[in-house]
Amino acid sequence: MSETATNKSDQRAPERETPDNAAKNANRSTTPASNYFREFLSQGWDVRHDEPVEEAEVASYARARRAAISALHTGERLVIAAGDTKVRSNDDDYPYRAHSAFAHLTGWGSSTVPGSLLVFEPAADGHDVTLYFRKTAGHDTDEFYANSAIGEFWTGPRPTLEQVSVELGIATRDLTEFESRRGDLTETDPQLAQELSELRLVKDTWEVDELRRAVAATSNGFDDILAHLDRASAHPRGERVVEGAFHARARLEGNHVGYSTIAASGPHACYLHWSTNDGPVLPGDLILVDAGVEVDSYYTADITRTVPISGTFTPVQRRVYEAVLRAADEAFAIVRPGITFRTVHETALASIARSLDEWGGILPMSLEEALKPEHQPHRRYMVHGTSHHLGLDVHDCAQARREMYLDGVLEPGMVFTIEPGLYFHPGDLTVPEELRGIGVRIEDDIVVTDTGAENLSAGIPRSVADVEAWLANRPS
Repeated sequence: MSETATNKSDQRAPERETPDNAAKNANRSTTPASNYFREFLSQGWDVRHDEPVEEAEVASYARARRAAISALHTGERLVIAAGDTKVRSNDDDYPYRAHSAFAHLTGWGSSTVPGSLLVFEPAADGHDVTLYFRKTAGHDTDEFYANSAIGEFWTGPRPTLEQVSVELGIATRDLTEFESRRGDLTETDPQLAQELSELRLVKDTWEVDELRRAVAATSNGFDDILAHLDRASAHPRGERVVEGAFHARARLEGNHVGYSTIAASGPHACYLHWSTNDGPVLPGDLILVDAGVEVDSYYTADITRTVPISGTFTPVQRRVYEAVLRAADEAFAIVRPGITFRTVHETALASIARSLDEWGGILPMSLEEALKPEHQPHRRYMVHGTSHHLGLDVHDCAQARREMYLDGVLEPGMVFTIEPGLYFHPGDLTVPEELRGIGVRIEDDIVVTDTGAENLSAGIPRSVADVEAWLANRPS
């Protein structure tokens, strides 16, 4: 597959604030607009001094990904959009994050310029691929000082076309030169979206290394949480103290959190996606924290730990915790190339059923009957799946075909979670009173190897003894 050379032309017409931005800013303090001011502002600036740029390690991997998509669409023009910023409130935008497919095909992560486009132009030997983005505006343009959405006086310098071309190993052109065409195939097309998802099912070496970095940062974030537990217990919204401690680590070591942090204390742990995080953190309860750091490449960890706030598990908490841990360990033990993804879930769920059967008085039928597909009463206490693919998205590869995902066969390089749980809601009269209000989940990030699997997050304490020691040795 060939790729065109970088366009190094520096010709560009001055750009003015767009009507949309002008409307948003109509009631703010006005920007000077006289001819004198424009002329004065365009003078007296030092020459831009850019650091030398080398091709990034990801460039060769992204090039191979583009080649794979190119081979599926001979003669078709593909346009993959990074996406624009999204308004949070009036003229305040949400933190920008480029579309995952765009990031995967370019290797451009948190430094992506909003509105960028990756264009596959049909060529004799496949496609010429060009990255279009809004190049930096000169000091002699209105955009530089008057456009609060993208002007560098407001938001900081953007990279040059040449810098990005060298770093990512791809041809670049100014966004104003792009022209859409009838018949362009975009990432919103269901077939292309499916292919882009399936392309990410098996991670390359660079991707796995990025996930290792995300897990390491997340591990530090969990240490921070434990260091703030006493402060959390002293605050009526202690769950937000926990959330804030992790968020700080995500911003220090990564781009952001990979998804909304779940800090669920006491009975809140029974709600699978509790992210309100406004409850107290009380000694004697468990706190379930589901969190992940997204590093600058956008790859994210997804890890859950459930710990006793007072430092030690009560006997009943320990019984529930060890049942979940056993399910996680039994599911991990069977992971290897050649089994189906579905088998991981079935193994964990069967383990949960056996534990409930051993306790007695919970399953309304024999274990043999409970395990039949038409029954499954134990699903009441674990209604979610055990695993999902992980990568650029916390639930990665979501548009992949069922036969490639849930019914797919595991291959080396696949990365997914194993996260069984048990959740006994406070008002659930089908379980003994001592269990009500207890929720436990243990989640790890797994990569399939040539001979089995590796638990990327095994270094974050998991066993009862290790968790209690972790709490006992946390910084005060």
